[in-house]
Amino acid sequence: MLGAIGVVFGDIGTSPLYALKECFSPEHGIPFSTEATYGIISMLFWALILVVTVKYVAFVMRADNNGEGGVLSLMALALRSAAPGSGRARMFMMLGVFAACMLYGESVITPAISVLSAVEGLEVAAPGLNHYVIPITVTILTAIFLIQRFGTEAVGRLFGPITLLWFVSLGALGLLNIIKAPEILVSINPFYAYEFVTEHTLQAFIVMGSVVLVVTGVEALYLDMGHFGAKPVRLAWLFVVLPCLLLNYFGQGALLVTTPSAISNPFYLMVPEWALFPMVLLATCATVIASQAVISGAFSLTSQAIQLGLMPRMLIRHTSAAERGQIYIPIVNWTLLILVLITVVSFKKSENLAAAYGIAVTTTMLITTLLVSVVMRREWGWNPLLIIGLVIAFLVIDIAFWTANLIKLKDGGWFPLLLGSITFFLLMTWYRGRALLRARTLEDGIPLEPFIAALLAYPPHRVEGTAVFLTGNTESVPVSLLHNLKHNRVLHERVVFMSFVTRDIPYVSDLERLSLTELGSGVYILKADFGFKETPDVNQVMQLAQSQLDMPFELMDTSFFIARESVVPSKLPGMSMFRERIFAWMHQNGAKPSDFFHIPANRVVELGTKVEI
Repeated sequence: MLGAIGVVFGDIGTSPLYALKECFSPEHGIPFSTEATYGIISMLFWALILVVTVKYVAFVMRADNNGEGGVLSLMALALRSAAPGSGRARMFMMLGVFAACMLYGESVITPAISVLSAVEGLEVAAPGLNHYVIPITVTILTAIFLIQRFGTEAVGRLFGPITLLWFVSLGALGLLNIIKAPEILVSINPFYAYEFVTEHTLQAFIVMGSVVLVVTGVEALYLDMGHFGAKPVRLAWLFVVLPCLLLNYFGQGALLVTTPSAISNPFYLMVPEWALFPMVLLATCATVIASQAVISGAFSLTSQAIQLGLMPRMLIRHTSAAERGQIYIPIVNWTLLILVLITVVSFKKSENLAAAYGIAVTTTMLITTLLVSVVMRREWGWNPLLIIGLVIAFLVIDIAFWTANLIKLKDGGWFPLLLGSITFFLLMTWYRGRALLRARTLEDGIPLEPFIAALLAYPPHRVEGTAVFLTGNTESVPVSLLHNLKHNRVLHERVVFMSFVTRDIPYVSDLERLSLTELGSGVYILKADFGFKETPDVNQVMQLAQSQLDMPFELMDTSFFIARESVVPSKLPGMSMFRERIFAWMHQNGAKPSDFFHIPANRVVELGTKVEI
């Protein structure tokens, strides 16, 4: 539970810094009154109960893929109910990929809005320091990204206690202010939300785009449950996080009832003067932790996308020998840093970023509802009437939040949509390009087993050692083997065709990882299965082959042959020339197979070939 509090709830736990303030933004045109305060606090309360507690904690978190959550895991579950290559499968995949792309947008906005809103506390504690808010924010964010390459295992041990202290402080501050105006507790009654909506229909619809800020980070409950298990995440939410958040929001509401002028920054103005600077410091620590969580989530998401064939290979470094899933991807880290800094400098204030934040969150929530409905029917076999009732209830809330945020497109909502759309375009271009590349390779391919049989009948000169040919398709002869025979005119005494297969589960046990087929005379097909949350490793496969299959590998006697394709855009049927050029650029700049699969550089032989698509 403590670990889950530190990692899972950092994002949703920093929402009190800006959520209520944004609800009463002057742009919404809400006439300030005690009744309006009751109405908005009631909306915040029921958003946390219905969206987080009922939808995610009670239902969505049941949709685990061998214990793992997240939108790509959910997509993999939904795809099991669709025939490969069918329109239904393409629709599920595109929904899952677009939701993942919106999470990338959230990974840019979360560090920016969280740290910025925390540092803005200086404007309350020491108004003379307001000119330093942007420089301090930029410095903190740069430091967060600079330390990523060292890993977060050691720092992660501090996350739980610090975030727990943050939540206890939220609850205590809220309780102190509730005591001064206990009448705010009547907002628990949904009638006040209903009354506010009926009396101020247009303003209530607009303010829904800000109410959703209280549930930002809800996807983290689902995405990160694989690290801690569903039960600790649920318990942490129900017994620590939810009570503290509710106390704080009701406390901010109580402050507004007694001191309406506090609307300029209700969070920091509810803090006693003597505790302002410590609270700014604690809030900054909490936002750093929240930022760290979404950055790690972006690394994890990228690793999954690479394994699922949605992104080109990238250099992935494992930062912990003891903990699975602790990874660092340099290109993702530096790209996020540049985008986050541009975001802070461009938007300048957390309230300007609020509009951008909501659209990313609500789009992902909406797609999650659609995909989980498929899993409810196809995987769980629930009663259709129950599914229809639940999904309609969830969709009503999701669509209300989503459409309310669409109004804010011109005020910043375009930003995550632009980021998500560009990422979606690149991912789908890569996915389609790889399919075309495989198709062109298969067209010119030679069936493997008949070829090997003919080759062994009249073998070329055989030399000592082992040749490992990495191939994505064990049905056809690898181009690297054909080039080796053509130019070197030799065959090693032992030949292994090694193929990596990504399954639709997060992890594969070592006992189920390898399968070996012998083609005779020292020629083998070795398949290694990996989950979509694992990174293939040639060294690991060789060690397992030695221990499980009694197939020893002497590294100094082993050569790895890899075909390095050069993609040539052409007017063949497939994609537009523009997309083909982008795919060719992505293919050329992807990580080398030798780096990605952790093959010793001095044992690799790369043989080039050109493929037109």
